Formats: sequence, C-alpha cells, structure tokens
Amino acid sequence: MNNSSNMQRNLGQGVQYVLDYLKRMQAENPAFFYAIQDDHEHGGGNVFWVDAASRANYTYFGDTVRVDTSYRADRSKLPFVIFTGINHHAQPILFGCALLLNESETSFFWLFQTWLRAMSGHSPVSITTDPDRLVQMAVAQALPRARHRFCRWKIFAQTQEKLAHVYQTNPTFDIEFKKCVNGADTSEEFESCWPSLLDRYYLMDNEWLHAMYEIRSQWVPVYMRDVFFGELSPLDCGDSISLFFDGFLSNTTAMQVLIKQYEKAVSNWHENEITADFDTSNTTPVLKTPSPMEKQAANLYTRRIFMKFQEELVETLANPATIVDDSGTVATYRVAKFGDEHKAHTVRFNAFEMKATCSCQLFYFSGIVCRHVLSVFRSKNVLMLPPEYVLKRWTRNAKTSNGGSVSECALEFPRSFQESPVVRQNNLRQEAMKYVEEGAKSIYVYNVAMNALHEASKRVTAVKNKNVGAAQGNIVANGDNLPMHEIENQSASSLSREEKEKKIRELTAELERTNQRCEVYRGILLAVFRDMEDQKLKLSVKVQNARLTLKE
Repeated sequence: MNNSSNMQRNLGQGVQYVLDYLKRMQAENPAFFYAIQDDHEHGGGNVFWVDAASRANYTYFGDTVRVDTSYRADRSKLPFVIFTGINHHAQPILFGCALLLNESETSFFWLFQTWLRAMSGHSPVSITTDPDRLVQMAVAQALPRARHRFCRWKIFAQTQEKLAHVYQTNPTFDIEFKKCVNGADTSEEFESCWPSLLDRYYLMDNEWLHAMYEIRSQWVPVYMRDVFFGELSPLDCGDSISLFFDGFLSNTTAMQVLIKQYEKAVSNWHENEITADFDTSNTTPVLKTPSPMEKQAANLYTRRIFMKFQEELVETLANPATIVDDSGTVATYRVAKFGDEHKAHTVRFNAFEMKATCSCQLFYFSGIVCRHVLSVFRSKNVLMLPPEYVLKRWTRNAKTSNGGSVSECALEFPRSFQESPVVRQNNLRQEAMKYVEEGAKSIYVYNVAMNALHEASKRVTAVKNKNVGAAQGNIVANGDNLPMHEIENQSASSLSREEKEKKIRELTAELERTNQRCEVYRGILLAVFRDMEDQKLKLSVKVQNARLTLKE
C-alpha cells in the first residue's frame, strides 16, 4: 500500500485554468458543485467538482461507488481522483472528480467528506478503492456505513511486483494464486487453499502475502458476496475503475488539456448511454426458452442486464434442483451442474412467501437472480419473476420515480437540476420515446402522436424565434416594465462602455447556448419523426398485405 503523505505537486498555471472553468460552470448552473480546500501552509488547495447530471445520476445509481487514486502509484500522472458508478446498462458513470495537489490524511478525509456533502449526505452501500492506507483511513472516517473493498486486480498487480522472483521462476504460480482467490465458493475453501498454495511455493514466511491474508475480507470475493457491488459476476472486478477516462487521459496529459478531455469523456459516455437506451427500447432480444419469465425479463431489464439474466435462465437446464428437506415451511434444495456435483449450492425456498436464498449469494452481490434459484423456481412451476427479485436500478425505468421493487434513493437536489442541458436533453428524450412506443401500437394512436409532435415542433421553433428577437431587441435586464426611452436613458447613465460590451457578450453567449439547446431538441424531434414514419411504412405494408389476402 502507498504510505506517502504530505506531498505537494506544482502544476503551474493550469490549476487556475481549471478554477476559472469551475466558476463559469457554477455560474451557468447552480446545481454544478465545486469546493476548494484551503491550504495556507502549502500555498495551494485541493479541488473537487461534480456536475448536475452526475449528482442526478447518483440518486438512481448511488448504491455502489468506485474511487480511482491510481495516480499515487505512478507519480508521473496528474493527481486526478475519479468517483464513478455503474448505470442500468452496466456502463461506468461519473460521480465527481478532484485534483489533489497536496496529499495528507486530512486531504483525503476532506475529499470524501466533500464528495458526500455534494451527494446530500447519502452514503453508498459499497465502495471500491485502490489499496491505499490514506484512502482506507479516509473512507473509514467519512463513510463508516459503506462496505469498503479494495480492487482485487490492483492487489494482483502489486503481488506480481512484490513477488517478481516467484513469478519468473514459477510460471504456474499466477494461475494458481488467482484460482485460489477467485475460485473459492466458501470461506472454508479459501482458508484451506491459501496455506496449501503458500506451502507449495515455499512462501509461508512471505510478509507481503501475510499482510494480504490479514485483510482478506476486503478483497477476496467470497467474503463480500453478501453486499451489492453492482457486478454481474463475483469474478468481474476487472481493472476498470478508471475506465471512464480510459483513452482520454494519460501520463502526459497537461493540466490545460484536462478540462477539454474531461468534457469529451463525459460527452462520450452520455452518447453511449443514449445508444444503449435506444437499443433497449427499439430492438427485441432473441428469446432462447419458451419460459414466460424470460419474456417478462426482456420487457423489464435493459438489454445488457437481460443478457445476463438470460444466461442464468438457460443454465438452469444444466443445473437441476434436487430437494433435500421439505419437512417445514422452508424447503431446502441442492443445485449442481451435471458433471460438477461437488460444487453444489444450497437454495432455501419459502413457497408461501415466494422467497428463495442461495448460498452463492449472486443476487445480493449483483442484483441478478442466480441459476440456482431459477432452477428451484422452474421445479416449483414459478412462471413469473417475483417483484422483489427485480432490482429497479437494472430496469429500463431505472430513472423514473414510479414503480420498481427497490427502495428508492430520495436524494434532495435543488430544482435547478432542470437548468442543466444534459438533464433536460435526457428528460426530453425519454418523454419523446414514449410517443414512439405508444404511437406504433395502432394507426389511430400513431396519427394522434404525430400531430402532437408536429405541434410541439412548431412551439419549439416559435420559442426559439422569440428568444432571438428578445436578445436582439432588449439588452437591459430587469427592465421589462419600463418604457424604451427610460431604458435607454437608464442604460446610458448607469452603464459604462466596458459594461455595455460585457453585457452584449453575455447576451450573445446566452443566445448561442439557446440556439444549441434548440438544435438538440430539434434533433430529438426529427429522430422521433423518422421513427414514426418508419412505423407508418411498416403498418402500411401490413395493411396492404392484409387487403391482398382478403381479396384472394
């Protein structure tokens, strides 16, 4: 673990560029949050920021958080800290960024405390970080209720570095080491495997491995399967904590370029989410079984999550459930794969309450029902997935306030979230897609929806033209009720030339932003129109075919 502290970095004038950007963003949108830690002793301070869209996303997906501080292992990197989460498509989403110019225990505690304040004080269920002493202490103080996990793959990388001589002389050690860590189904199995591995490679006295064993409950999967981490498999904790900025930031990224790359990464992942939303809403997955539960899941989950559920459902064919005890209200089943009976899992099923728990604990860890529980459901003729086994954060409606079986995060953010162009664009897109889905159901609904969209397009154009006229004809703010000559006299007497020019620049910038927003809305409406026209064409073909059939 990294034990360095009280370190300061000199990044030149680039920091001021970042601060100017943050001030400008908050002026444009009060829901944009940033904070600076005063550090008079070192002549500088740490900086944290999070935009409005990220804070809004936290209300839906703030159950599990990942924090990347890997720059501390590579001193050539920018001191850039990243808070990320996972959306309903299992894609990374941003929950905040920071520049740690000065590093100390106090700095990291300030960082996590400030981040939590930006998220209205709502702690996540779980948090994953790099294995770092300062980070560990800060998380323990600021987020005591969150289950803290170290990134397993970072520990694998550190182990390879610490035991380089072992890896060089014993090519099989890496495979066996990862198998011991990842393959254990129970804590007893791991406790048996670990000393056997160390004894086989004469590593019983190795200090590094002894230290890693002492903290095994914070990185070995079998000890954390009872906590939600949002991964679709207990073995999925890949080296992807910093995936959000992968390809956008590198060791050579200058501070002046940081903000530009930051915005590109945010835009890129926003586009990825829109694409995934569109694919989920407008394409139908191929069903692999006649089970009504599979069809139910296809309509509930996003495409990526449905594929995981489908994989578990198909596996029930190779994982039969055998009843072991049915003497009480709760029946016990043994579920094992054909040819792999020694790795059986135990499922307890309460038929009265329609509840099942499995020893593999996949549902607690990932929010997806495992093949073992589904196998018991199949044997008991449970045709539909019970509501309590549908985690809303994985569904198509994850960002709506109605429905779902999961207790909702009621984070309170200012109404100014609606002032964020990203939030508005997302809301408009979701509302517009409702017209597409409903309008395609019949020709009558289609006509109503199409007329409504045409009317909406006219109103957007009218508002756009009105804004243009207002910006060109009225330069003075807060003077709507004054006669024009009074406004002119007031402007001439109270505003200097520099102030007038500044006001003109501000209004011109506002006009440009308004034009950009209107173009976004126009693009959304045009996309919806195209979809409706496609549906109209398909319906026309069906009607024509039906007429020809009747004539025959």
